[in-house]
Amino acid sequence: MDSTQSTTHASDVARGDRFEFGKNWTRFLTVLDDERIDEACKSLRRMLGLESLAGRSFLDIGCGSGLFSLAAMRLGADRVLSFDYDPHSVACAGELKRRYFSAADNWIIEQGSALDDEYLERLGAFDVVYSWGVLHHTGEMWHALANAAGPVAPGGRLFIAIYRDQGWLSSFWLGIKKLYNGSAAGRALVLGTFVPYVWVQGFLGDVVRGRNPFTRSKRYKSSRGMSRIHDWVDWLGGLPFEVASAQAIVSFFQQRRFRLENLGLVDGHGCNEFVFSRSGTMPPPS
Repeated sequence: MDSTQSTTHASDVARGDRFEFGKNWTRFLTVLDDERIDEACKSLRRMLGLESLAGRSFLDIGCGSGLFSLAAMRLGADRVLSFDYDPHSVACAGELKRRYFSAADNWIIEQGSALDDEYLERLGAFDVVYSWGVLHHTGEMWHALANAAGPVAPGGRLFIAIYRDQGWLSSFWLGIKKLYNGSAAGRALVLGTFVPYVWVQGFLGDVVRGRNPFTRSKRYKSSRGMSRIHDWVDWLGGLPFEVASAQAIVSFFQQRRFRLENLGLVDGHGCNEFVFSRSGTMPPPS
């Protein structure tokens, strides 16, 4: 683990400039089960258009809890490399490896930054590069997006998710996140105000649509295997925070000779999902 990065991360947190994503993911591990892992696997298969990752390599940029690195292993990836800037996230991924693939020497977990040009260059090429809801939290999103493109092998796929630009509303949420990270009192105020609000909003929305509101958590779980409450905390506290329109992201990668293969758009706040392929031929599974 890089002690310089750990020190910088701690300083950012102390100043209120960075949310401790890794501590939130540590709590998420207490609710992780086989059903959530299966849903994560389904998410990868659906968006990538691949039934298996056998014969392919997988790079997880900003691995967070490590869930999708674990999913890649479950899908048979030949090689998985997971890295995260947050040392607690690195520890989370390490815990999942210990639980499910303790003897695997083809799953490597490191501390690293998506903004570290030299580090990304040293990693080499991967058939699948994955970074869901991460690069907009680096403080230099466009730099991070460019770096994420680098390790994609010719014909390989890049699967990213980026917060949708909502104009003034995105600026409002940035203020909320700064309040959350500014002090313990700000954190309590944000959680005490917005978690009940979001819960009631979702409950009433289900009632209006004729859906059972008490199955809402299970429906959320089936989207990507994630936890609604942990994602709420991630959303409310997530600093740094940047956004982009879907068209801006597509144009950015088209200029770098990537082709859009799959697109998942959201309404309201949340992440648009993109799967791009790099020009060239993706090698068949070995």
